[in-house]
Amino acid sequence: MEKLIITAAICGAEVTKEHNPNIPYTVREIGIEAEKAFLAGASIIHLHVREDDGTPTQDQKRFQACVDEIKGRCPDVIVQPSTGGAIGMSNEERLQPIFMNPHPEMATLDCGTMNFGGDEIFINTENTIINFAKEMNSRGIKPELECFDKGMIDMALRLNKKGYIKEPMHFNFVLGVIGGITATPRDLLYMVNSIPKSSTFTICAIGRHEFPMITMSIALGGHARVGFEDNIYLSKGVLAKSNSELVEKVVRISKELGRDIASPYEARKILTLG
Repeated sequence: MEKLIITAAICGAEVTKEHNPNIPYTVREIGIEAEKAFLAGASIIHLHVREDDGTPTQDQKRFQACVDEIKGRCPDVIVQPSTGGAIGMSNEERLQPIFMNPHPEMATLDCGTMNFGGDEIFINTENTIINFAKEMNSRGIKPELECFDKGMIDMALRLNKKGYIKEPMHFNFVLGVIGGITATPRDLLYMVNSIPKSSTFTICAIGRHEFPMITMSIALGGHARVGFEDNIYLSKGVLAKSNSELVEKVVRISKELGRDIASPYEARKILTLG
């Protein structure tokens, strides 16, 4: 079985210091959290950025400053910016991180529209997905295909047949989000069995579902994403002090199940980056 790639989603766009005071906002805080996660075993840093007051932003200069800070601390790590941004942002805003210099090796590509609860709708039309894919392809950026439900896998496969999404594909199955597929073993297996054998996949699950779903992914040969974006607790009622504590827990689980942890170099080979 391949070595396990661990992605650390270190801050997200929604969770705040009111939820957990250890959420990073500033460039320095983001750099420190990324470095700690890398040293604990993460090969990929999934990156949202914030203003110093915690406001989510897709500003290219802010992303550049954060990436430069991260790379100054851990040059080998793969930085994967989000093009999801936050609810209400325009497509032009959301795409800004892919224009950094140099271009990122990977970026997220959301594969469908989501009802996030209440009146919050995360809009990704077919034309949006195609345009984002074209922009990434033109810059040699590998998309991580964010799928919150089976229909999003079908969209990705259809756009693959049309040539917009290239093979081998890499999926991130997001489980347990309001409006998306539930975080159950049945549904995880359904998602995994719906993608081509040549594809790779990562699992992230929200809150208390995080570690059970990741454990199942490890056993199935998939990969793992943890971090404050998805879950702020190390165990029931115990706030994590750092993203690195969440990464360390995945490392322990993976080693118990007999899988070694991939370095960034090994992750690049597994994901066919570059």
